[in-house]
Amino acid sequence: CCGTTPDHIRAIAEAVKGIKPRGVKPRATNTRYAGLEPLVITADSGFQMVGERTNVTGSKRFMRLIKDGKLGEAVDVALDQVRGGANILDVNMDEGMLDSEKAMGAFLNLLASEPEIARVPIMIDSSKWSVLEVGLRHVQGKSIVNSISLKEGEEDFRKKARVVRRFGAAAVVMAFDEDGQADTIERKVAICQRAYRILVEEEGWDPTDIIFDPNVFAVATGIAEHDQYAINFIEATRQIKATCPGAKISGGISNLSFSFRGNDVVREAMHAAFLYHAIAAGLDMGIVNAGQLEVYEEVPKELLERVEDVLFARREDATERLVSFAEQVRGAGKKREEDLAWRDASVEKRLEHALVKGIVDFVDADTEEARQKLPRPLDVIEGPLMDGMRVVGDLFGAGKMFLPQVVKSARVMKKAVAYLTPFMEAEKAKLPAAEQASQTGQGKVLMATVKGDVHDIGKNIVGVVMGCNGYEVIDLGVMVPADEILRRAKAENVQVIGLSGLITPSLDEMVFVAKEMERQGFEVPLMIGGATTSRQHTAVKIAPAYHGATVHVLDASRVVNVLSSLLDEKQREAFVAHNVSEQDKMRRLFAMKQDRPMLEISVARENGVETEWERAEIAAPAHLGRREVSPSITELREYIDWTMFFSAWELRGRFPQILDHAELGPAARELFGEATALLDRIEAEGLLTPKGVYGFWPANREGDDVVLFADEARTEVVARFPMLRQQAVKSGDQPYYSLADFVAPAGHADYVGAFCVTAGIGAERLAKQFEADHDDYHAIMVKALADRLAEAFAEYLHAHARKVWGYETEALSKEDLIRERYRGIRPAFGYPACPDHTEKRTLFSLLGAEKLGVSLTEHCAMTPAASVSGLYFGHPEARYFAVGQLGRDQVADYARRKGMSLEEMERWLGPNLGYDPVAADAVAAAE
Repeated sequence: CCGTTPDHIRAIAEAVKGIKPRGVKPRATNTRYAGLEPLVITADSGFQMVGERTNVTGSKRFMRLIKDGKLGEAVDVALDQVRGGANILDVNMDEGMLDSEKAMGAFLNLLASEPEIARVPIMIDSSKWSVLEVGLRHVQGKSIVNSISLKEGEEDFRKKARVVRRFGAAAVVMAFDEDGQADTIERKVAICQRAYRILVEEEGWDPTDIIFDPNVFAVATGIAEHDQYAINFIEATRQIKATCPGAKISGGISNLSFSFRGNDVVREAMHAAFLYHAIAAGLDMGIVNAGQLEVYEEVPKELLERVEDVLFARREDATERLVSFAEQVRGAGKKREEDLAWRDASVEKRLEHALVKGIVDFVDADTEEARQKLPRPLDVIEGPLMDGMRVVGDLFGAGKMFLPQVVKSARVMKKAVAYLTPFMEAEKAKLPAAEQASQTGQGKVLMATVKGDVHDIGKNIVGVVMGCNGYEVIDLGVMVPADEILRRAKAENVQVIGLSGLITPSLDEMVFVAKEMERQGFEVPLMIGGATTSRQHTAVKIAPAYHGATVHVLDASRVVNVLSSLLDEKQREAFVAHNVSEQDKMRRLFAMKQDRPMLEISVARENGVETEWERAEIAAPAHLGRREVSPSITELREYIDWTMFFSAWELRGRFPQILDHAELGPAARELFGEATALLDRIEAEGLLTPKGVYGFWPANREGDDVVLFADEARTEVVARFPMLRQQAVKSGDQPYYSLADFVAPAGHADYVGAFCVTAGIGAERLAKQFEADHDDYHAIMVKALADRLAEAFAEYLHAHARKVWGYETEALSKEDLIRERYRGIRPAFGYPACPDHTEKRTLFSLLGAEKLGVSLTEHCAMTPAASVSGLYFGHPEARYFAVGQLGRDQVADYARRKGMSLEEMERWLGPNLGYDPVAADAVAAAE
């Protein structure tokens, strides 16, 4: 392979395309791992990042925190990785002075209690088998063991593989055998093929549970034998993927640049170039520092040339040249200067530049010039404007543009179309009727947030992305009933219907819409999206109700590929068949999960949280009853969690670090600047009006109910909140949590608080003003800022409430508030610890929330959408958790306590049911 170049590698790839594995039947290539949420890796999923900073050998800070016993702060490291974009977390406790088994178990238990972290799969990483076994016993979901290998021989390999399979985990298999680690292409491929045959053909493994690591070694070490290491990994990856179908490939990417430790600029450039070529060869995932990846095309050309000289061993002096050049770029930053030179280009190029950069300053003048130049106004849209939007779509699809930039591009497009509309209407009036009816565009899509739901930020962003790609979008808005959706779909003759929703009751409404589409004979595809939706729910609940294609769309970045596959005659049949096949697998998997053992609710209650209430520290609030509050925008700004603001725009990374991120930084800084400018205007002009109410009441626990009283006499009940309890069987002596556990029983003076806040009064009106000016960018930003202000208001009010309650005397830092490093919790109804939305009705009645201008829809969504409500618990051990799957005995008891029918209760708690109500009814009838 000496002197191998990318061209050579591509030629080799062509040669191995025809290689078929012997004795192996073709299998599905989708891979599934899971934390609280499934991670499904398909051919279209792209590179998966495995966060490396929760590894004591890869992060000095993490090692120090673990050794000092500061596990809570170590969890923050994991949170940083997830927020930085890690799809999987690598956890490693291999350090000589640690009790690695104990540290692994304790840390994994803590990760399971943090919902934002617990949703991602865990890669249990250790060179000690005993540590891996402890990890398997403490992790939830479908984890990944890193690693097993043939280094101790086949018998040891089989024994460990059987344990991994028994725990339902996947495994990283190192290219390592009895003769040591593989460094050549031939050895890497041969070892992986041997392991594949043993696991798949002899041990019965699903190939998609195998992740091969062909060993990433350091290059540019000065040792000639190491010069081929990058080439060997890339070429071995191609051959392993070609001969071991279904298996995935991973690697420890930071190993590659070990020779340049201390020079992050060069290391990130090496990782970017290596990943670019390795991913093209078939690399599926890698252990990286999530949030610190450079973009291949943004690596300076001189540096990239020298890096690729090293990776592909193109020159004998490649290492020396890179070492010399590295001194020039150590710590170097980027600087971009913009001017108006682009104004000297042709009008077509000017419009393209304006669309890509989101510049509206010259759009009317340039659109007019293009109109004068071309025969018809429509030619301007179909020509330079759509050409420019195709460039935007290509850049977005390639990951070179991000959602905020795409939405700004749409603003330019809308303004240009608005300028041309009067000219087109005048021309259209003179045309024959047949020509007047002609339409342009790739297809017509109807979108709506379903009845009872008021959230539409995500839907609006998806609509903008579709519009940028030539689709005509009919957006019906929020709270749209099924009959209106279907009536308009017929009237407009749409090609696709898209449904959106944020709260869990929306899921049932989507099922109802699907049933109506079936009843009325629709044939068009149905797209499902929104925060509470999932591929699993779509497959299990919605798709069976409608014979047509029903597809879940994860986010805005996927919608164009889905639409083009559904509407393109050449792609449709294969795409729909694959979707149906995947949904069928998910239904079978879901059915198997229903067999998960459950404790009887009486036994779960006996094993709740134990508290010695005689010794418990319970403080009395300074006042009882409700209080209204109206803080200024100025007071709330310091509580804003900007990380979640960027996440709403699909810019995933922690603030403020994201502003300096190599790939996301420019877009993030631009978005942040414009968001703060709009926030300044909102504050100065009083465009949004924050209002809130909170209060405290004497409270006690009765069974699993939390009961609030009018006064200290505790004789008059003013509110009763029935709570749910975990029932799915746990390992060891872990408690089965209910929020009721954190309130003292009768005979002890305890208290519970409640709150409701909104920052959405005025948001809809302001957003509509921007929409009227064809400015979706600022319309969406208004709603996103209102959401962040509402969450900031909840944080601000909780801080005040803790002081009134006497638990907190000193002000906490913003970081402490965001990380919730304080006593007490504020669970919201509809969320994992108390998933029943109907309890908001009792909460609103208690607080008189409607006096603020906040109300509930029939599905218990709060309107304005930028509103937050919930309860305050002050118990020092109070924590957030997920109730999870529920048994029918508890649901029936819960329905009785609430005075509702079992059928109605099952509807509201549908996502949490650990059983099939229809099957349960059939069994009951038979008995």
